[in-house]
Amino acid sequence: MVLYYIWIAFFLIAFVIATVRLVFMGDVEVFPAMMNSTFDSSKAAFEISLGLTGVLSLWLGIMKIGEKGGVVNVLAKVLSPVFTRLFPDIPKGHPVTGSIFMNVAANMLGLDNAATPLGLRAMEQLQELNTKKDTATNPMIMFLVLNTSGLTLIPVSIMVYRAQMGAAQPTDIFVPILLATFFSTLAGIVVTSIYQRINLLNRTMLLTLGGMSAVVAGIIWGFAQMDKAQMNVVSTSVANILLMLIIVVFILAGMRKKLNVYDAFIEGAKEGFTTAVRIIPYLVAILVGIGVFRASGAMDMLMDGIKWLVSTLGGNTDFVGALPTAFMKPLSGSGARGMMVDAMTTYGADSFVGRLACVFQGSTDTTFYILAVYFGSVGIRYTRHAVACGLLADLAGIVAAIAICYMFF
Repeated sequence: MVLYYIWIAFFLIAFVIATVRLVFMGDVEVFPAMMNSTFDSSKAAFEISLGLTGVLSLWLGIMKIGEKGGVVNVLAKVLSPVFTRLFPDIPKGHPVTGSIFMNVAANMLGLDNAATPLGLRAMEQLQELNTKKDTATNPMIMFLVLNTSGLTLIPVSIMVYRAQMGAAQPTDIFVPILLATFFSTLAGIVVTSIYQRINLLNRTMLLTLGGMSAVVAGIIWGFAQMDKAQMNVVSTSVANILLMLIIVVFILAGMRKKLNVYDAFIEGAKEGFTTAVRIIPYLVAILVGIGVFRASGAMDMLMDGIKWLVSTLGGNTDFVGALPTAFMKPLSGSGARGMMVDAMTTYGADSFVGRLACVFQGSTDTTFYILAVYFGSVGIRYTRHAVACGLLADLAGIVAAIAICYMFF
């Protein structure tokens, strides 16, 4: 519903501004430009969607091997000591624990098709423990904040889009996204724990969060010792090595399970075409809306206003062009994806703005969509502090993304 209002607003605001430009400024080019943008944007959306088919098929096939090879189960076991302390209200040994582990692990691996049903199942099980059926419980909120903070290890779709948009190194945003999403998730855990009075000062949590923070700090320190050219080479090399290692590990895990990895790959790859076709109408809709909004001059007015404010406060304004992606991401994944593609189209895939838009896209998840789907599935009406915690995690991810991109790019 939020995207519905945003999409309508694009057209209505664009029409009003274009009318003002025509009547009071004599700009006779604005309406032809808006109509041309509808054709250009719809064509671009269709070409992008079709171009995704091959790479999506490849990665969905690899992911299916990892899923069937038990990689998700292994991650669940690794996360078990931590999650039992993040969800103290869940009885020890309750089956919902396994569903939560599986959902988070699937999200980390980018297995959206597996993560959503596992997440819905986890919500159903959490609702069974809920004594107030219309009110969100603490475990529900912590679970959803972990989802909305967008922790992911493999931002496949973003790298695919960068490849489609002609990026020289589509994987150069891999490490920045990993760092930004870490800060988003860490902030979400800390804020939610404060709300719920969960003690994070125990041995397991301190070792886990402290260890992860130390690793991230070490990565940032290491990259800070390099110049930007060397940083880009190292980041890209590490990203490609890790991605290739993931492919090999997934295949070896499948072989160890005596799985026919070829058949598993084909099964997953078949979903690639379906997924690419399914997103065509959504991508056409949002890109056309953005195109009209931009052609009318409304986007420039908005960005100029923010630039003026930032510059007045003495800040650097290079990041402003990527902000539409950050603003849209909590509201709509497809909307933010459209904003990201638009930023790369307008500024270039290898521009600072193009890269930052990609990091924004990968640093958090669609907060309002996730809350609506998950809470709606079990009839929760009173969400308590879920929205506040989710948005604070988003804010942390946005701030971290800006700082990290200034460092890397």
